[in-house]
Amino acid sequence: MSALKIIEAMGNVTLLERPVRVVTLLSAVHSALRARRRQYEVRDHLEERKRAEAERERLLARERAARAEVEEANRAKDEFLAVLSHELRTPLQPILGWVKLMRHRAVDAETLDRGLATIERNARVQAQIVEDLLDISRVIVGKLRLEVRPVTLRSVIDGAVDAVRAGAEAKSIRIETILPARPAVVAGDPHRLQQVFWNLLSNALAFTPEGGRVTVRLDRTDAEAVISVTDTGQGIAPEFLPQIFERFRQADSTSTRRHGGLGLGLAIVRHLVEMHSGTVGAESAGEGRGATFTVRLPLIAEDTEVSGGAVTGSIRGAQSASAPPLEGLHILVVDDDPDTCELLTAVLGCYGAQVTAVSSAEEALRALERVRADAVVSDVAMPGTDGYALARKLKALERERGWRIPAMALTAHARAADSEQAFLAGFEAYVAKPVEPAELAQCIAKLIGKAAA
Repeated sequence: MSALKIIEAMGNVTLLERPVRVVTLLSAVHSALRARRRQYEVRDHLEERKRAEAERERLLARERAARAEVEEANRAKDEFLAVLSHELRTPLQPILGWVKLMRHRAVDAETLDRGLATIERNARVQAQIVEDLLDISRVIVGKLRLEVRPVTLRSVIDGAVDAVRAGAEAKSIRIETILPARPAVVAGDPHRLQQVFWNLLSNALAFTPEGGRVTVRLDRTDAEAVISVTDTGQGIAPEFLPQIFERFRQADSTSTRRHGGLGLGLAIVRHLVEMHSGTVGAESAGEGRGATFTVRLPLIAEDTEVSGGAVTGSIRGAQSASAPPLEGLHILVVDDDPDTCELLTAVLGCYGAQVTAVSSAEEALRALERVRADAVVSDVAMPGTDGYALARKLKALERERGWRIPAMALTAHARAADSEQAFLAGFEAYVAKPVEPAELAQCIAKLIGKAAA
């Protein structure tokens, strides 16, 4: 190999032989620098193009992933809307069918009882669908609120079990509860915690065949309570387990699915548990091998004063407490819906109250010029003067006449903001529709100071 080749192989650009003229040396140096600069420029250009291509690929991959995620979300929502349409329409068929049957032909007492039971059962299904939709909308916009206080988990679990016991007995499913003698106290909203366990129990009963078993177990560590709901039902496919707590997700949303529901219950459960600083998880050995849902909640000191008892009537389908009589009381009902006015007149009349029903706030004020009502039960959303304005006028009327006119808002507006607005306007009680007749009578009696002991 020549000396020039060896020098080029070592990374040198050219070869100069001595003696060298200064001009020649300078020219060679400048040439070498220009050549090296061109090499660097080419290298930098190639590296920049490589980086740009890598960035382009990364952006394309991210865009494809985002598009796939949006398409999957849209598919899930489309499936959810199809399921929602089905679930909303399904209870209407037996309700309307039985009503028309009873209206157009005479039925015996046994058939009448069966029809009324069917109507009530399907109306409760419809009401629960509405409650789930309202809850998930509150979750989405961040408006779901808790009324936190010390709560014993045993009372909450007992209340949830009582609420589903009739459904379990109808399928001959045995519910076992394993609860420690030592109390487990958490900081939470008893209504929402009972909703968590009611949802988990209802889910277990729905997917457990007749003659099966559901076990509720409460354990405790030094720092947390561990509540598990285990069933002997159809289990969960491994590929669906990671998605089971997501909104709008169901393991089977096809037209051949065996189980109803919107697929919102477990998403609501996860959100409520996380709002209580807890966690919830699901385990299953596979399809046909049952499932276990485990809730973990932080404990607080046992000597903290706790709220007593389970949450009566907080779960759809639970029995309301016996209502007190309303004999001798005059109730003014205000609602622009004639069917509601007629129903409230009949319901409160059954508890002994005398009822005056009107369809507007203006009529209510005129009625109060003729009669002295013991309480006013008013809708909120009405044409002309709404219920809030009526409540403010009732407060002014109290000051003018010197006697109390207790008012209750009975409304289909069920947000926390709606109850706050009702109390600010002057209502002393707030009840969301639909409401059990006995619960309504109980609330009215408490409103006017005559609640049952």
